[in-house]
Amino acid sequence: MDENTNITNEQLFEFMTKMYSEMQEGFKDVKQDIARLENNMISLENKMDINHKALYDGYKLTYEKLNTLEEKINKIDEKVEKQDIEIRVIKGVK
Repeated sequence: MDENTNITNEQLFEFMTKMYSEMQEGFKDVKQDIARLENNMISLENKMDINHKALYDGYKLTYEKLNTLEEKINKIDEKVEKQDIEIRVIKGVK
Protein backbone atom coordinates (compact mmCIF):
# COMPACT_ATOMS: atom_id res chain seq x y z
CA MET A 1 0.00 0.00 0.00
CA ASP A 2 1.27 3.45 -0.70
CA GLU A 3 1.44 6.24 1.88
CA ASN A 4 -1.66 8.10 0.67
CA THR A 5 -4.00 5.21 1.42
CA ASN A 6 -2.65 4.32 4.83
CA ILE A 7 -4.93 5.41 7.66
CA THR A 8 -3.49 5.66 11.12
CA ASN A 9 -5.34 4.66 14.25
CA GLU A 10 -5.40 8.30 15.29
CA GLN A 11 -7.02 9.35 12.00
CA LEU A 12 -9.53 6.52 12.28
CA PHE A 13 -10.32 7.53 15.86
CA GLU A 14 -10.81 11.17 14.83
CA PHE A 15 -13.06 10.10 11.95
CA MET A 16 -15.17 7.87 14.21
CA THR A 17 -15.37 10.60 16.87
CA LYS A 18 -16.57 13.08 14.23
CA MET A 19 -19.15 10.59 12.94
CA TYR A 20 -20.36 9.89 16.48
CA SER A 21 -20.70 13.62 17.16
CA GLU A 22 -22.66 14.15 13.93
CA MET A 23 -24.92 11.21 14.74
CA GLN A 24 -25.61 12.62 18.20
CA GLU A 25 -26.58 15.96 16.65
CA GLY A 26 -28.87 14.11 14.24
CA PHE A 27 -30.51 12.22 17.10
CA LYS A 28 -30.94 15.51 18.96
CA ASP A 29 -32.72 16.98 15.92
CA VAL A 30 -34.91 13.89 15.59
CA LYS A 31 -35.85 14.07 19.28
CA GLN A 32 -36.78 17.74 18.87
CA ASP A 33 -38.89 16.90 15.83
CA ILE A 34 -40.67 14.14 17.76
CA ALA A 35 -41.33 16.49 20.68
CA ARG A 36 -42.73 19.13 18.29
CA LEU A 37 -44.98 16.51 16.63
CA GLU A 38 -46.23 15.32 20.02
CA ASN A 39 -47.11 18.90 20.97
CA ASN A 40 -48.93 19.38 17.65
CA MET A 41 -50.82 16.13 18.20
CA ILE A 42 -51.87 17.19 21.70
CA SER A 43 -53.05 20.53 20.32
CA LEU A 44 -55.11 18.77 17.63
CA GLU A 45 -56.59 16.38 20.20
CA ASN A 46 -57.64 19.34 22.36
CA LYS A 47 -59.24 21.09 19.38
CA MET A 48 -61.06 17.88 18.43
CA ASP A 49 -62.33 17.51 21.99
CA ILE A 50 -63.69 21.06 21.97
CA ASN A 51 -65.31 20.52 18.56
CA HIS A 52 -66.79 17.20 19.69
CA LYS A 53 -68.33 18.87 22.73
CA ALA A 54 -69.74 21.67 20.57
CA LEU A 55 -71.24 19.19 18.11
CA TYR A 56 -72.76 17.15 20.94
CA ASP A 57 -74.24 20.29 22.51
CA GLY A 58 -75.73 21.27 19.13
CA TYR A 59 -77.19 17.79 18.67
CA LYS A 60 -78.64 17.86 22.17
CA LEU A 61 -80.26 21.27 21.63
CA THR A 62 -81.70 20.16 18.29
CA TYR A 63 -83.11 16.99 19.88
CA GLU A 64 -84.67 18.95 22.75
CA LYS A 65 -86.19 21.50 20.34
CA LEU A 66 -87.57 18.68 18.20
CA ASN A 67 -89.25 17.15 21.26
CA THR A 68 -90.72 20.53 22.23
CA LEU A 69 -92.12 21.03 18.71
CA GLU A 70 -93.53 17.50 18.70
CA GLU A 71 -95.35 18.19 21.99
CA LYS A 72 -96.77 21.44 20.60
CA ILE A 73 -97.94 19.70 17.42
CA ASN A 74 -99.63 16.97 19.47
CA LYS A 75 -101.47 19.61 21.54
CA ILE A 76 -102.60 21.42 18.38
CA ASP A 77 -103.72 18.10 16.87
CA GLU A 78 -105.79 17.35 19.98
CA LYS A 79 -107.41 20.80 19.79
CA VAL A 80 -108.22 20.36 16.09
CA GLU A 81 -109.81 16.94 16.78
CA LYS A 82 -111.84 18.40 19.64
CA GLN A 83 -113.00 21.31 17.50
CA ASP A 84 -113.82 18.94 14.63
CA ILE A 85 -116.06 16.93 16.96
CA GLU A 86 -117.69 20.11 18.27
CA ILE A 87 -118.37 21.26 14.67
CA ARG A 88 -119.99 17.92 13.85
CA VAL A 89 -122.15 18.14 16.96
CA ILE A 90 -123.20 21.70 16.11
CA LYS A 91 -124.01 20.77 12.50
CA GLY A 92 -125.93 17.71 13.67
CA VAL A 93 -128.13 19.73 16.03
CA LYS A 94 -129.41 22.04 13.28
